[in-house]
Amino acid sequence: MAESSVPMPALASQICHQISSVFTQSDSTPQALEVMVEEISGAATRRGRIFVYGVGREGLMMKGLCMRLFHLGLSAHCVSDMTTPPVSSPDLLIVSAGPGGFSTVNAICGVAQSNGARILLVTAQPECGSSVAYASAIAYLPAKTMADDHDDGGGVGSGGGSRPLLPMGSLYEGAMFVLFEMVIFRLAEVLGESPEAIRSRHTNLE
Repeated sequence: MAESSVPMPALASQICHQISSVFTQSDSTPQALEVMVEEISGAATRRGRIFVYGVGREGLMMKGLCMRLFHLGLSAHCVSDMTTPPVSSPDLLIVSAGPGGFSTVNAICGVAQSNGARILLVTAQPECGSSVAYASAIAYLPAKTMADDHDDGGGVGSGGGSRPLLPMGSLYEGAMFVLFEMVIFRLAEVLGESPEAIRSRHTNLE
C-alpha cells in the first residue's frame, strides 16, 4: 500500500487549519455561537424541550450535540428516536441544512412550526434554500458543503493532481463539531452547570 508523502501531523494541522478558517471569515451577520447559545438558553428559561435533526453526517453531528445538551440537564431529543415526545410551543427545534434546504428537514420544520415551536437553522447558505423560510433564527456557518465543494483548493498533492483533505462537505461537518463544542462550553457557564454535574448525567449502562 502506497503511503502519503505528507506526514500525519502535517495532515492533521492542515485539516484543523481549514476548520478554524471557517470561524475567522469576516461577516456582518451575528456569530453562530451567540445565536445558538441565545436560542438554547431561551428554551431552557421557558422550560421548553429541544429537538435536533439533520441528514447524513450532519445528522451525526446533531446527535452528538443532543447528547451533550442532555448532559447539561436539558430535555433534549433526536427526531425519529422511539422516545421522542411531541413538539409544542415552548420548544426549540435545531436543524442543520448545510446547502440551505433538504426535503426531510422542511417536512420536520413544517410540523414544528405548525405546533408553535421555534426553529433554529444551522446552515452555510443563510440567504437561500428551502429550509430558510422556516427558521426563527439562523446560525450561519460559512463552510463548504457537498453542494459547493467541487472546486476545493485545500488539497494535498498526489502525483500531478490534488485531492481535497475535506471532501464532500466534510469541512462543514467538521466545523459543526467545533461550533457545538463551543456552544456546550458557553452554555455550561450560562446555565451554571459544573463539570461534575455534567459528568454525573452520563450513562453508566456501557
